Amino acid sequence: MRQVVLDTETTGLDPKSGHRIIEIGCVELVNRKLTGRHYHQYINPQRQVEDGAIEVHGITNEFLADKPVFAQIADEFMTFCEGAELVIHNAPFDVGFIDTELRLLGNPRWRNVNAHCGVLDTLTMAREKHPGQKNNLDALCKRYFVDNSQRDLHGALLDAEILADVYLMMTGGQTDLVLAQGDSSEGEEGKKAENDVAGEAIRRLSADRAPLLVARATPQEAEAHQSMLGLLEKSAGKHFW
Repeated sequence: MRQVVLDTETTGLDPKSGHRIIEIGCVELVNRKLTGRHYHQYINPQRQVEDGAIEVHGITNEFLADKPVFAQIADEFMTFCEGAELVIHNAPFDVGFIDTELRLLGNPRWRNVNAHCGVLDTLTMAREKHPGQKNNLDALCKRYFVDNSQRDLHGALLDAEILADVYLMMTGGQTDLVLAQGDSSEGEEGKKAENDVAGEAIRRLSADRAPLLVARATPQEAEAHQSMLGLLEKSAGKHFW
């Protein structure tokens, strides 16, 4: 299974108001393992970046002045993503911007994101797993002990790399945590999250490691387990396992 974890930065919040993409960052997963392949590009939006957006990502109009326009990078970008499942945090936002860029491009080869890729929204997934809690990327990093200490400002490639780690942790792993005792602290929404533990950053398991051993209960062990559940139910009432 091939997945591409994707993030964008933009000139503002609404493509219907003429806002454009200024940065795309992607990292590739194959069978839930990071391959080392990535796509990263800054883009000249051919319009001004709003001051509020610059405060979020720090990407200025002067920096973007000599960057290629979307039409120049569209084939390379879409070819990298084609056929993959896109893993995106708040997917409607990024997909809406990409679809707008493709529509402005007018290239019949590239119609819209859903015509070429699947889409998985990790924000929807996080809200289902953690209802009533903060589920932005910083909050998820704290919850799953993912190091985001370099995330002073939003950046598409860095955020895609962080989201890949969060997604893998949220859906069962492929990473190894080494934890130590530490003090937890709370910060304001939108600020860089503090580490909850004083420990090492995530260490990914080797791709050529031996398969994990699966030890199944013997018939005798399964029978003993059922007997113990029966004793517990008699003494403590209905059980829930």
